[in-house]
Amino acid sequence: MNVRVVEKAVSFVKRQRKPFIVNMFRVSFGNFFVSLTRQYQPIYIVGLGADPLQLGLVNSIGGIASTAISMPTGWLADKYGIRSLFLLGTPLVAFGCLIFALSSDWLMTIPALFVTLLSLQILTTVCPMVCGNYLEMKERATGMQLCDTISAIPGVVSPMISAVIITEFGGLTPRGIRPLYWIQTIGFLLLFLLILRHYRDTIERKARFKDEKKFVGDIRQILVKGKNVKRWILYRALSYTSWFVSLTYLPLFLADVKGADQFVLGEMAAVSMIVPLILGIPVGILADAIGRKKAIYMATSFYLMSILLLIYAPNFTILLISGFLQGFLMLGLVTQETISQELVPTSLLGTWWGILSLLSGVMSVLGPILGGFIWSFLGPVYVFLFILLIEISKVNLLWLSMPETLKMKVK
Repeated sequence: MNVRVVEKAVSFVKRQRKPFIVNMFRVSFGNFFVSLTRQYQPIYIVGLGADPLQLGLVNSIGGIASTAISMPTGWLADKYGIRSLFLLGTPLVAFGCLIFALSSDWLMTIPALFVTLLSLQILTTVCPMVCGNYLEMKERATGMQLCDTISAIPGVVSPMISAVIITEFGGLTPRGIRPLYWIQTIGFLLLFLLILRHYRDTIERKARFKDEKKFVGDIRQILVKGKNVKRWILYRALSYTSWFVSLTYLPLFLADVKGADQFVLGEMAAVSMIVPLILGIPVGILADAIGRKKAIYMATSFYLMSILLLIYAPNFTILLISGFLQGFLMLGLVTQETISQELVPTSLLGTWWGILSLLSGVMSVLGPILGGFIWSFLGPVYVFLFILLIEISKVNLLWLSMPETLKMKVK
């Protein structure tokens, strides 16, 4: 990242309103605490007695929670404000982490994951609304990638801290991983205090949303926007499926098939964050210049390479290279969030994100179960061949059926 890019980033932040800036800090601190256990959680659940199929079942049951809350979340944010949803979701995350810390067998991780995914769904649904409401369209991709870049910094450090803690408390076992959940619990309670003190919605809800607008009417208004919205829902369904299958089974594949220990898992998670850290802002600027679709094509091609290297990696060095290339997935995901912002009017963003979050919830139920069946009846490698197929399919869908939204006007 050169000096000119840094200067542009500083200049960009200086002219933004406080809600966007505070949210960047919220996302960054949240990412640090979430990243403590992300690559170790499947191993923790399996260590408590679950098999790969039961691991998928646990994640799918947790996905039911996010499915149930997803649709009303965006609408409630429209009605009561983004701040209210942040203040609801953040302490709930802490409560879910507390249940994980107290779990003595894999069945206890079901309510833990249920509460955690429900609360994280609330936070991830309303988070993009901050960018949608407080950033100009011509700078939106830059702003979202900047937020992703800054939040990547703690994501580089956090996994290595986790590896050291796990080593000190007994290795890659439930006993070694458990202290991470206690740290998460305290961390999200502190984050709640940060939001309570510093985040305010500065756009009046009455000016943005009509009181008489009905939830079902909003959904109907979005769905009649044409083929682009419906095609984008299919694209996002594929994207969510790939994400949830990988999130559930990648750590288990590394530990059980590739023989990775806690330090290899931590190093792979850390190097994956280097890509958004270094390239997040440049890719955002690029997407604002040449278009969102081209940026996604580039990012996805590198991610496909990472999956191939993962499958055929003969040693830990190749696994680390695969981990590095997996960071391009985040660049593609952030850029596709920009497209989502630009397909519907600002006044409908809350309901639109509710629809996409419902879709995410459904895929979080189906994806892990599907991955569990593939792992159990075909083999672990086929899980990642399945992910390859999905990623190729969604890029073809984007290329053949979606318009470039950079300069598209939505009424």
